Amino acid sequence: MDKQSQSQTLNRALLALEKMEARLKAAENSQREPIAIIGLGCRFPGGATDAESFWRLLRDGVDAVTEIPAERWDVNAYYDADSEAPGKMYTRMGAFLDQVDQFDPQFFGIMPKEAHAMDPQQRLLLETTWEALENAGIAPDTLAGSRTGVFVGILGTDYADLQTVNDGINEIGPYYGSGVAHSIASGRISYLLGLQGPSLSIDTACSSSLVAIHQACLSLRSRETQLALAGGVNLILAPNPNITLSKNKMMAADGHCKTFDASADGYVRGEGCGMIILKRLSDALADGDPILAIIRGTAVNQDGASSGLTAPNGPSQEAVIREALANAGIKPQEVTYVETHGTGTSLGDPIEVQALASTLGAGRDPSQPLLIGSVKTNVGHLETAAGMAGLVKLIMALRHKAIPPHLHLKQPNPFIPWAQLPVSVPTKLTPWPQDAPLVVGLSSFGFSGTNAHLIITAPPASELKQVKAQIDRPSHILTFSAKSESALQELSQQIGNYLTKQSNGSLADIAYTTNTGRAKFAHRLSLWADSAEEAAAKLKAFSAGEEISGLVSGHISHNKRLKAAFLFTGQGAQYLSMGRQLYDTQPVFRAELDRCAALLRPYLPQPLLDVIFAQEGSEQDGLLDQTVYTQTALFAIEYSLARLWQAWGVEPFAVMGHSVGEYIAACIAGVFSLEDGLKLIAERGRLMQSLPEGGKMSAIFADEARVKEAIKPFRDRVSIAAINGPTNIVISGEGKLVDEICRSLEAEKVKTRSLQVSHAFHSPLVDPILDEFERAASTITYHQPQLRLISNLTGQPAMGDTVTNAAYWRKHTRESVQFAPAVESLIRLNIDILIEIGPSPTLLGMTQRIPGADQKLSVPTLRQGRDDWHQIFES
Repeated sequence: MDKQSQSQTLNRALLALEKMEARLKAAENSQREPIAIIGLGCRFPGGATDAESFWRLLRDGVDAVTEIPAERWDVNAYYDADSEAPGKMYTRMGAFLDQVDQFDPQFFGIMPKEAHAMDPQQRLLLETTWEALENAGIAPDTLAGSRTGVFVGILGTDYADLQTVNDGINEIGPYYGSGVAHSIASGRISYLLGLQGPSLSIDTACSSSLVAIHQACLSLRSRETQLALAGGVNLILAPNPNITLSKNKMMAADGHCKTFDASADGYVRGEGCGMIILKRLSDALADGDPILAIIRGTAVNQDGASSGLTAPNGPSQEAVIREALANAGIKPQEVTYVETHGTGTSLGDPIEVQALASTLGAGRDPSQPLLIGSVKTNVGHLETAAGMAGLVKLIMALRHKAIPPHLHLKQPNPFIPWAQLPVSVPTKLTPWPQDAPLVVGLSSFGFSGTNAHLIITAPPASELKQVKAQIDRPSHILTFSAKSESALQELSQQIGNYLTKQSNGSLADIAYTTNTGRAKFAHRLSLWADSAEEAAAKLKAFSAGEEISGLVSGHISHNKRLKAAFLFTGQGAQYLSMGRQLYDTQPVFRAELDRCAALLRPYLPQPLLDVIFAQEGSEQDGLLDQTVYTQTALFAIEYSLARLWQAWGVEPFAVMGHSVGEYIAACIAGVFSLEDGLKLIAERGRLMQSLPEGGKMSAIFADEARVKEAIKPFRDRVSIAAINGPTNIVISGEGKLVDEICRSLEAEKVKTRSLQVSHAFHSPLVDPILDEFERAASTITYHQPQLRLISNLTGQPAMGDTVTNAAYWRKHTRESVQFAPAVESLIRLNIDILIEIGPSPTLLGMTQRIPGADQKLSVPTLRQGRDDWHQIFES
């Protein structure tokens, strides 16, 4: 091999090596990709039904421990201060959830009999999952078929035990197995939402929920899933676990967790449930999701052989924290606060604090010690849900930049060398230390020996997607739904109260969430408002049963997809500054109108937008009523309005237009491109503008036969221009003759009305331009309609090559508009909604006089003299 060949081979090898290194680095980075928490739902003791109420409980230093409720069991029957007393427990206390027996099975499509057999832990998981998805702005019904994973920590079997004890073996029914099986706790979530990612129920005792989150993060990083739901649940329904814990002397005699205190003698049990929604940070940013916090690193390990099966192991705790730090790429001194496992035991507390000091104390500024605390002093030990209580506490602490007080620390545990360790326990509400990183740790250690630790940070400003509207629109529409009228009223009250507290919040953000981030149920409500305060007032009025304008409610009794038709307005509906408010505040409409204006620039003497939005007294004032501008302006406005409706998800089943309106209908149907459509309408307007004045158009309110008879002597100079209804016929032609015909009919008690137009359209007076217009139309590229297009010429759906040739558009310019027959064609297509696309409704009024069409829902888009948004919202 010569030197040149050797050099080429070496270069190829080096290039291959570089590619391999790049792939390896990318793979390593993917394994460390941060995970965003984008939504959460929770239930905790003390009446905390969401993150904010839980934060208030923590902030105010509330101990939510109470005596065991009578509905759980008779505490007197099982209590004995003697820990050795058979079948007894030496505690009367616990931290409990309210109304765990309450559940709406029909909301989730579950039969009451099956719901009765379901462990309430499964019910709580369903409720908090739904709330977490809504908190993330994800409509739960949009996830069906997705690679979404479910990871749930669960351990308790109380409900299964109660059913066999209370009801007896003979009462076990078909739903018992699925009702109490832990695998179903996660599987039922996947089943009800149609999720097709992994679905795992995890039991590592007290570390279960953090291990579930760890597994969810691994699944996301490996791209096994696109979205993950993770959390844990714990309920205390039977006395058995309390009895065995008492025999092991793990419970605090006074019923309080005194973590890090000299009097620490065990923990008190607590209930709770929490679910979070997880997504890769890069995806969350790209999707514009709300980011509550970021999981930078996770780790899980096992004690292995140690001093005892259930005994805490310091070296293993140190190892799991170091691994989590390494996975997060975080230095030990960057961690400001750690939410500890902190069960309040004389053995466990010193071991855990020493492990934290060993792993996170090095290199720390003595003036900024590691802050530690335990939520168990507030709500007890939630066991399989303990990690969720700690996580929600951390999310809220990062949001509020404050650390809530750690309770029951009166005399520090003497077995912890506090003076030698760089740690401190905040016992009052503490502002986040100045300049301290917004980095926290979270530990959970299972009595099975499985340990878990998470490193979590606040979302840095650089990673938050900042989107600011150029000009916010003045009003927004909000939609709500529920499965019953009473639920809708209750929801309205709740949202009304929320909006009252958020009166300075972004109404646009609130509207986006209500409109896109919620499932749609049969009982519905929509309202438009200019502010959160106004929306709150309307919702409260509705919940109180009051009538109020700008709010509509109703019941959808079927799942039928309604058919809509777009009706495009013809000439005469234009007015100065039509659509101006939309142009200023609606990006889709603005972009489409700008595009039309740019494409029309070569064909018009003045820029189109200068003409549409002309100031009074300006050079462009009055140009809009010149046909050369009128027709192009109507095309541009109506095309942009149609695209706006489509952007909102309203797709037409059929389209039709009146005269010039058919050009936009044909364009939307795909007969010709926007470029060709604008070129054609500009030429049409130019040629019509070149016609001499003297023409006139008038509406005759009589049937077609009578009008034909009236114009018969003048049919070479006057013709029927439009059949707008059974007794609404428009004639067009020489002005003097049109006036003469009208006077003759008025003498016979027939009503007539002169139309304000610049030329006599659809009459013999346009004959001089037809040849030239047809030549222009022959330069256009035509396609078969992709939508049902109703022809003005025939009043029937366009078939074959009916509309795909220049001859058609020549005839369209000259012959009468068959509007009424066209509407009748829509009726035969079983159209439900007629949407008029135009600057002011003129066609809908005519449809009301056509039998069958008057029963359809009529929706105008804009109306002259009316606020653009108010009109759209009312529609």
